[in-house]
Parts: sequence; structure tokens; C-alpha cells
Amino acid sequence: MVTNLANLLTVSRILVIAPLVAFLYVEGNIARWLAWGLFTYACLTDFFDGYIARSMNQISNFGRFLDPVADKLLVAAVTFMLVSDGRISGLAVLPALVILMREILVSGLREYLADIKVRLPVSSLAKWKTLIQMIALGHLIIHNAGPVAYPTVLIGDMGVWIAALLTLITGYDYLEASKRHFGDENSVAGNSETKVK
Repeated sequence: MVTNLANLLTVSRILVIAPLVAFLYVEGNIARWLAWGLFTYACLTDFFDGYIARSMNQISNFGRFLDPVADKLLVAAVTFMLVSDGRISGLAVLPALVILMREILVSGLREYLADIKVRLPVSSLAKWKTLIQMIALGHLIIHNAGPVAYPTVLIGDMGVWIAALLTLITGYDYLEASKRHFGDENSVAGNSETKVK
């Protein structure tokens, strides 16, 4: 049901991507802070849509589908834009690439497992990865528009590397938890859940 509050928040997270990308195109500190504000709003909706869905019993198949899609669209769009204008550059491009590749891998895994009626819930470590990743991208959106005494760029760069490391670990965990379903025609029967620690 698209009209419940949790799903509306998720949809708003997707809708905010276009103006966010537009602000990332514009030069100047004001545009960077406006982009950061939109990105922060999107990150907050990522927390609140899940919380509201659980606490108000608004969990739906539409929400289960759209929430991870919204996250991946947001991360991919912002990462691509930051690389394109040089706010992610040099060796820092490598962890950004790792993050994007992992998002594609997990999306493919979820799609495959959904076909055989197996759920792949988000692990605790993956939630920490997402938090660090969002903090890092937020800092890199601001970049050198931040306060002089505050190491905005350093925090952003370090956060991307830490997020990439956690990305590799959680990606491997998801693969390990899922591989027993590969080629198993019998796993189509029933509705099971693959747990990742």
C-alpha cells in the first residue's frame, strides 16, 4: 500500500534524489549545504520509514521492495556525482567502486532469493556499514565548504574506506549465507529466511 506513512517516506527518499543531484552540479558553498540538507533528510527517512513500518504495523511487500531500492539509488547517485566532480578522487575512488559493486551484488542476490521464496534480512554489521557510509558521503558532499578547523574531507575519506571494508565483509557474509540455495531446486518450496550474522 503506497499511501501509508512508511512507504510515503520511502518514496520521498527517491524523489529527493533529483534536486540533490541538481545541487551537486551547482558551484558554491550554499549549494553544497543545500545538497547536504537533502541528503540528511533522505538518510533520516531511511531510519524512520523502517521504524514506523514496524511500530505502526505498516510492513508491506511494496515497502520491502522499495526501501532497499531507494537506498541503492541514493548511494549510487551521490557517489557517482562526488566522483564526477572530484570530491572523491585518487585512491578513494577504489572504495567507492567497491561500495557500488557490493550494492549491485546484494541486489542480484535478493532478486534471486526472492524467486525461490527466501528472505535475506539486513545484518547488524550491514546497518553499521550503512551508517558509516552515509556519514562519510555527507562529509564529502560538504567537502571544503565545512568549518576551517573541522576535518570534513579527512572524515569523509576515512569513512569511505571503513565503509568499503565493512562492505567487503558483509558482501562475503551474504554470499556465504546464500550459496546453499544456489542450484537447489528444492528450496523453491516453502518460505524460508537466510540469516546473516
